[in-house]
Amino acid sequence: MLLRVGHRFGRADLRRRMRAYVHGLLGPVGRKNGWQLAEYVGHSSPAGLQHLLNRARWDADEIRDDVQAYVAERLGEDDGVLVIDETGFLKKGDTSAGVQRQYSGTAGRTENCQVAVFAAYASSRGRTLVDRELYLPKSWTSDRERCREAKVPDGRGFATKTELARVLVARALSSPLPISWVTADALYGQDWHFRHMVEEAGLGYVVAVPKSQQVKSLAGCWRIDQLVGDAPDEAWERLSCGEGAKGPRVYDWAAAQLPAIPFFDGGEPSHRRWVMARRSIARPDEIAYYLAYAPTGTAVSQLVKVAGSRWSIESCFQSAKNECGLDQYEVRRYVGWYRHITLAMLAHAFLAATTAHARTARGLEKRIAPRPAQPGRNPQAHGSLPPRDRPSPTAPHRPGAEMVLLAPPTPGHRQTLPLQTPHCWSRTSAT
Repeated sequence: MLLRVGHRFGRADLRRRMRAYVHGLLGPVGRKNGWQLAEYVGHSSPAGLQHLLNRARWDADEIRDDVQAYVAERLGEDDGVLVIDETGFLKKGDTSAGVQRQYSGTAGRTENCQVAVFAAYASSRGRTLVDRELYLPKSWTSDRERCREAKVPDGRGFATKTELARVLVARALSSPLPISWVTADALYGQDWHFRHMVEEAGLGYVVAVPKSQQVKSLAGCWRIDQLVGDAPDEAWERLSCGEGAKGPRVYDWAAAQLPAIPFFDGGEPSHRRWVMARRSIARPDEIAYYLAYAPTGTAVSQLVKVAGSRWSIESCFQSAKNECGLDQYEVRRYVGWYRHITLAMLAHAFLAATTAHARTARGLEKRIAPRPAQPGRNPQAHGSLPPRDRPSPTAPHRPGAEMVLLAPPTPGHRQTLPLQTPHCWSRTSAT
């Protein structure tokens, strides 16, 4: 990975410092600040590493592009999911770019902090962070002198978090990352512009929305919690939305397709919009709401899987902070923040790719492990084991012995009832 990005640093000393910095982020360092990183990599002071972050000439966005290409190669799958969310970085003082008292989901309360919007890539092979944008509140963008002191570019104006999220999605679409789905929490899911952008790109999405979300149809406009409240008991189905720290995350789910508007030529649309709800088994009064957009014929189980992948970015935040020092920086300037965060993302992508490779290798070893010798036979009598995929000529033939049951038989098809709202929803069948 370091060889892939080395050419982005024009001088040999910068390449050495970059390698040292990333090695430090990956190393067993108690707190990955300037002094401790410098001591770990054998520097007499943190001056060289601080120069790398603050004053050296290199472009963090080019490294980000390299990270995305690396992730596409090592973790890319055709049904990959782009996950959007934000995280906070607690800070002291008021000179760090973008810092102010604001709500931090990390702390769960209003704190003096920086907030950034991130994109993660998730597939069956692994997950990692692939992009980032620092949120600058209006208290910063309206004070140009303060911005100049923190080295914020003059062209950087105010942008909401949802606008930053759209920037991340647009960049991901132009990257090599294979993406079929986008998911995000309610802050982004309730933004019509965000959903429309994903639809225009031809991708599917499953996004959380607040219970007050308005759902429009030909028959009128309804609150999503009112629609879910009208759902019959038969509409709910118990499904797992993925593995969690304590096993499968199982909830009761209900889903309904919204009526589709046929094309003028009578053709059917390629995608359909959905309304979904997730209900806690232990606390049935706790219900989360979703809007979805998916290719026609998509199974409800697939939508549930995409909804569950939203938690993968929380796992990325936790591991990147604990293992790669994502939040343990001491830089205050805008450029330094992007450089540290990007190198931490590079380190985390390397860990994710290494984990995926090790998982694949373990699976391969299990598949090619030698079979135990059968009693009464000497497989080494002729100096080698008999071919694994060809039965021994002395072994009696047993009809069906080569058949292996890979999965239990598929249960009979049953109709999943949609949420019942006679004015805007029609009864559909989902598998």
